[in-house]
Order: sequence, then structure tokens, then C-alpha cells
Amino acid sequence: MVVDNRQAEASLESMHRIFTVPEAPDSTLGAIELDISQNLNEFLRHHIAAVEKPLAEIEKDFSNADIPESPSFVSDHTQFLLDKLVAQSVHTSAPSFIGHMTSALPYFLMPLSKIMIGLNQNLVKIETSKAFTPLERQVLGMIHNLIFDQQTDFYDKWMHSANHSLGAFCSGGTVANITALWVARNNLLKADGDFRGVAQEGLFRAMKHYGYEDLAILVSERGHYSLKKAADVLGIGRDCVIPVKTDGNNRIRTDELKATLTKLEQKRIKPIAIIGVAGTTETGNIDPLEELADIAEQHQIHFHVDAAWGGATLMSNKYRHLLKGVERADSVTIDAHKQLYVPMGAGMVIFKNPASMTAIEHHAEYILRKGSKDLGSHTLEGSRSGMAMLLYASLNIISRPGYELLINASIEKAQYFAGLIKQQVDFELVTEPELCLLTYRYVPAATQQALEYANDEERQQLLEALNDLTQFIQKRQRESGKSFVSRTRIHPEKWQRQITTVFRVVLANPLTSHEILDAVLKEQRVLAQESTISLPEIERLTQAILDRHQS
Repeated sequence: MVVDNRQAEASLESMHRIFTVPEAPDSTLGAIELDISQNLNEFLRHHIAAVEKPLAEIEKDFSNADIPESPSFVSDHTQFLLDKLVAQSVHTSAPSFIGHMTSALPYFLMPLSKIMIGLNQNLVKIETSKAFTPLERQVLGMIHNLIFDQQTDFYDKWMHSANHSLGAFCSGGTVANITALWVARNNLLKADGDFRGVAQEGLFRAMKHYGYEDLAILVSERGHYSLKKAADVLGIGRDCVIPVKTDGNNRIRTDELKATLTKLEQKRIKPIAIIGVAGTTETGNIDPLEELADIAEQHQIHFHVDAAWGGATLMSNKYRHLLKGVERADSVTIDAHKQLYVPMGAGMVIFKNPASMTAIEHHAEYILRKGSKDLGSHTLEGSRSGMAMLLYASLNIISRPGYELLINASIEKAQYFAGLIKQQVDFELVTEPELCLLTYRYVPAATQQALEYANDEERQQLLEALNDLTQFIQKRQRESGKSFVSRTRIHPEKWQRQITTVFRVVLANPLTSHEILDAVLKEQRVLAQESTISLPEIERLTQAILDRHQS
């Protein structure tokens, strides 16, 4: 047995060493880098999800709150990460991991990410980012062009303008939505006469100056929870995010929106923004954006489209019509880490008018001086990494036609899966796919019939038991590690808008095959039979209802 008596120590020499680029091809760090790459490749080939340990056991490996008093060797710590972190991570890019937005990534992003990490640019300011700043401005221009389709001279004039910005790159849809509503609020409560604007004098004085009793944000019942965060941060209050009823396809009802606007007007409550959702998080449905644009224009209200999920559909000439009306928005949120296939932490908010973001412009003598092209003057976040570089690479390497192939395939895969579910006598499709999201659940064939004959009380009991069964199947499937679907709760009109627990799938992974989708249903059917509480209760209620109906 070989005893390792090595002892790492903290010294200036060792500190200098870890900050120095290794020159030798066979250096220790070079060997570690190769080991990590091989280990990750092995993980990505063979794992689905971490099932070896329950979370409580994993927490024990990360339970010490003391900062170490002695250093570790890089090789030793790397092995710890491979054993305790990588081995217990979720394989979000597995073809059978179809429950969430995270998907397989193009493999070229792994080596290219070394450029971003190695250069460690800070996009807050030119002095710490140089070429990364015009690159990010170009990316924002490219996405602006995708949405709003302006002429070349528009981008020649505004894309690199020091005093304007076409949008902001940020960590995700939440910050993008907050930024959009921040701009909308500040433009609504702008400087007027002796009043210097809400940004300078605050919300109380702004409301007093303009004579508003309150402010509001209008969005459908399916609006993302980040909008309440935005209302909280902006001092409007979560209760002032007004949910508008949806129709049977989870889209905002414009008649309800108009009625709500009339009521708010009578109470002197001023809407900051009307928000259209282009790809709801739960079901993937798209609001009637054209109609919303008409209403927003008529009432002179900022029109924001939350296309964090569905925005990538604009890459497809075949399906971009689904987002018709988005080009009339004042601002649009889109996440690159969804169907633009870049790593987590890449969201954008794009403004139609290059002058919109001057409403939130910030300057500081030491960093964000007036007249500079520093991106930080128009962003909520200050220091940021160069994530835009990875999207820039993907836009060039994959190209729009490549993205169109991926988008079309994902939408048509969802259509296939919806058809497959409909063919099963013991499954129920709950929401038809509009993009690549859909919801469904397991319901025994006899129970589907019993639901038609049941009275209100019996139907309520059956639906509650089915909710329990759906939750059981989803948890058991996740724990088995073969495949993964998520679950959510919605209010289908079919069941009188009662809370219904459903399976939710996101078919964005290009590696997910029809065979895998078939296997997911087969596994769920088997797991349903393992329920010792919910399924027997469903069978008992079903038989009682059918017996009564036959008699």
C-alpha cells in the first residue's frame, strides 16, 4: 500500500503557481483537464439523473461551514468534485430528460467556453471588455433584427450608438422582465415640469405629481412568477400584477382585458404595461399578440412580450407566424439558454425604440461616464461575464436555417407525442402543443368513462385521486432514473377549472427520439400499477359510479 504523505501549503510561491498558465504539455493541470473532459464525457454518455444517493446523503458531503485553514492539491479537489458533484448531478441533456427547459448543448460550446473563462472579461465597461462590448452590441442587434426586422441603415445608426441601446444581455428571463418593466415605469413617470422623474424623486412623489391612485401590470393568469418579483422590486407591489382570465387554450381573453382596463381607469389606476406571453411556462401557449398590440396602442400603454420560451420560434420561417404581432411590442424578453441552445445564464430584453433605455441610464465618474459605450449604463446588473460570446458563436455556427431545423423538429415532435398519447386508452392529453410543450396524465380507460357519468361530488373525489396518482407516478419515475418528466397544476375548462395535476414535457432536445417517448409512456403505465393507495381508490370510485349508471 502506497501512503501519500504530500501536504499542500499556502505560500506566495504556490499562489503564484496557480495563477500561472502551465507551459508543459504534460503538466499536472493539463492532465487534470484531460481527466475532467473524459469524466464528463462518460457522465454525459451513461447517466440520466442522480439516483445513487438521496439528497439528505448528498448534503452530508457539503455540510462543513468552515473555510479550510490549509489548501488542497488541485488534483485531490478535482477528484472530490468528480466523485461528489459530477456523479450526483442531473444529466439535463439526456434524451429522456424531457421535463424542463434545460436540454442538450452543442458540444462545440465546451471548448469555446474556455475563451470566455480564460479572458474573464467584465461587460460592465469597455476598459474591462474591449472587443466583447461591440460583440454583445452586435448580438443584441441580431436579435432585434430577428424580432423587429428593421432596415440595415437602422442598425448602422443605432447598434453601436454610445447614447442608445437596443437592449440588455442579462442572466435570464427574470432580470429581462424586471428591466422591461423598469423602463416602462420610468418612461411612464418621466420628468415633467418641476418634477424630475420617478428615477430621481421616487414613486410616492411621482404618483402625487401625476395624480394616480395606483399602478398596475396586466398579464394573463399564466404569466410568469418573475412579474411579481418585478412589481415587488419596482415598489408597485405584487398585488398590482393583475391576472386576466384565460380561455380554454390558456391564452389571455382580450374581452376580459378590456373590461379590466375600464375598471382601472374608473379608479384612476394607471397600467405600466400590458404583457403578452409567447410561450407560457406551463403549457407553451401564445397569447393573441396582434390583438394585445391593438389594445396597448389604443390606451397608450407599454406593450411587453415575455417570449423567454417561445422567442426562438422566430428562427423558423415555417412557424414564426405563431408569434405574429410580436414585432409591434415595445419590448421583448427572450432566453438564449432555452431554445437557442446556449448554457444557463443567457437572457435578453430587446427594445424596439433605441431611446427607451435612456429612462434607466446610470453614470458614475469612475466607471460609466457619459458618452462612453459602456454597456453597464443601461443594465440592471453591473459586472457580467461575456456570455454573449457563446450565443454569437452559436448564431454563426448553427445559423438561422440550422435553428429552423431544430425548432421545427421540436414542435413536430410535440405534435407526434400528442398524437401518441391520444392513441392510448389509458392516457389523457390535457393541453394540445402549440410549441414544444404539452401536458397530459394517466387515467384508466374505465375512469375516463366514469368521469362522464359522475355527479359533482364524485367527480371531485376522482379528480383528487387522479392528482395523487399523477404525483406518485412522476416522483417514482424521477427516482428510478430512467427518464424524467415534470409536473404542474393547471385549471382545465374541461373539468370546470378545478386544480388538475398533470405531467409536463418539454421536447426541445434534438436527441429525444420517438422510441424514447414511447418508452416514457410504457414506464408510466407500469409505475401506475405500483400505487397501493391512489390507484385502488380510483378503481373503487370508478366501479361505484359505473355500477350506479348501469343500474
